[in-house]
Amino acid sequence: MTVEIKLPVDQEYVRTFSNENGEPGWLAELRVQALEKASELPLPKPDKTKIDKWNFTQFESHTVSSEPFKCVEELPKEVQALIDVDNEKKNLYVQRNNTPSFVVLSDDLKEKGVIFTDIFTAAKEHSDLLQKYFMKDAVKVDEHKLTALHAALMNGGVFLYVPKNVVIEEPIQAVYVVDDAKSSLFNHVLVVADDHSSITYVENYISTTSAENKIVNIVTEVVANTNARVAYGAVDNLAAGTTTYVNRRGIAGRDARIEWALGLMNDGNTISENVTNLMGDGSYGDTKTVVVGRGKQTQNFTTKVVHFGKHTEGYILKHGVMKDEATSIFNGIGKIEHGASKSNAEQESRVLMLSDKARGDANPILLIDEDDVTAGHAASVGRVDPIQLYYLMSRGIPRVEAERLIIHGFLAPVVNELPIEGVKKQLIEVIERKVR
Repeated sequence: MTVEIKLPVDQEYVRTFSNENGEPGWLAELRVQALEKASELPLPKPDKTKIDKWNFTQFESHTVSSEPFKCVEELPKEVQALIDVDNEKKNLYVQRNNTPSFVVLSDDLKEKGVIFTDIFTAAKEHSDLLQKYFMKDAVKVDEHKLTALHAALMNGGVFLYVPKNVVIEEPIQAVYVVDDAKSSLFNHVLVVADDHSSITYVENYISTTSAENKIVNIVTEVVANTNARVAYGAVDNLAAGTTTYVNRRGIAGRDARIEWALGLMNDGNTISENVTNLMGDGSYGDTKTVVVGRGKQTQNFTTKVVHFGKHTEGYILKHGVMKDEATSIFNGIGKIEHGASKSNAEQESRVLMLSDKARGDANPILLIDEDDVTAGHAASVGRVDPIQLYYLMSRGIPRVEAERLIIHGFLAPVVNELPIEGVKKQLIEVIERKVR
C-alpha cells in the first residue's frame, strides 16, 4: 500500500524556478517529469529501518535569499577551519544555503580544460556535457520518491569535469554552509573524470545554526572513465533536527578507480546510500566510512559494491560508535554478477556501543553469481571492553577520558587509512567534539 503524500510545490512552481535560473529546456522538462513521478513513487525501503513517518517532503522554504560570502575571510570561524589554507586561493567552491558564494579555480587547471562551477552555471554554460551525465547512469530519476523529488527540486550543488589525460595533484574542495533554519537543501554533485585523468575532491556539509524539521536531500554522481582515478572525501556534519537523505554513487570504467573516504557525522536522522558499480574490467572500488551517533538519532548506512567487470576489486571498511540512545544499521553488500570472474569482494563492519540504550546492527551480505571469485566479510557489534576500561582507569585516567581514548583507538584503523589528509584532520576534530 502506497500512502499518498501531498507535495509542497506544483509543476508551475518547478517551471518558474527553472526559468528564473536560466536552465536549458531539457533540464526544465526533466524537473517537471520528475515532480510527477515523485507524487507516485514510494519511498525507499532501507533494511531494518522504518522511515515512512520521517519528513522528507514537507519543508517551509525551497530556497532562501542568502547574502553570498565574498571570500574566505567572511566565513564563520568554524567554516574557515575546514578549508585548506594552501588551497583557498586555488580550487575552492563555497555555497551558502542554496546560494553560490564564490568559486576559485587555478589558471593552470582552467587552461587544461577543467570545469569547476556551481550546478546552475554548468546547466547554462556546459549544457550538453551536463546532460550527458546528469542522472543518467549512476542515479536514476525514477528509482524512488526521494530521487525523483531531488531531480525536481535541485537547488544547489557543483559540477566538476576533468578532461582526458589531465592529472590534478592538488585537491579540489567544496564547502556547503547551512545557516538558515528554514531552508531546505536539494544538493547535486556531479564529478566526471575522463579517460586517464585523476582528481581528488573533498566536500564538507556543515550547519552553523540549529534546525527543526529541516530537510536535506543530497545526490552525488561520480563517473570515472577508462583508467581514471577519483578520490572522493566527505565530512557531513549537519545539525540535529535535520532529516538527511544522501545518495553517493559511482561508476568505474575499465581499469578505473573510485575511492571513497566518508565521515558521516550528522546529528539528525539519516539515510545514507553509497554504491560503487565496477563496470569495466580491472576496475577498483574502495569505501572507508566512520560514523558517530549520539542523542536519540536513527541512522541507516548502506554501502554496496557491485562487480560487473572481470578482475575487479571492491573493498568496504566501516567503523561506527553509538552513544546515548542512538541507533544505527550498517549494511555492507558485496555483489559479484555473473561473468565477473577473477573478482574480489571484501568487507568489514564494526560497531561499538557506549551505553545500554545505544543500538548498532552490522549486516554483512555477499551475493555471488560467479564461481571463479574471492569474497569475504567480517562484522562485530559490542560494548566497550571492561578490561580495557579498567586498565586505563587503574593508571589514573578518569572514566570519561578512558572512554574517549578507547573510541579514538576503535575508529583509528579506518581514520588512519583515509587517503586524504584534509579529510582525516577534519574527521578527528569532529569525532573529538562528539565523544567528549
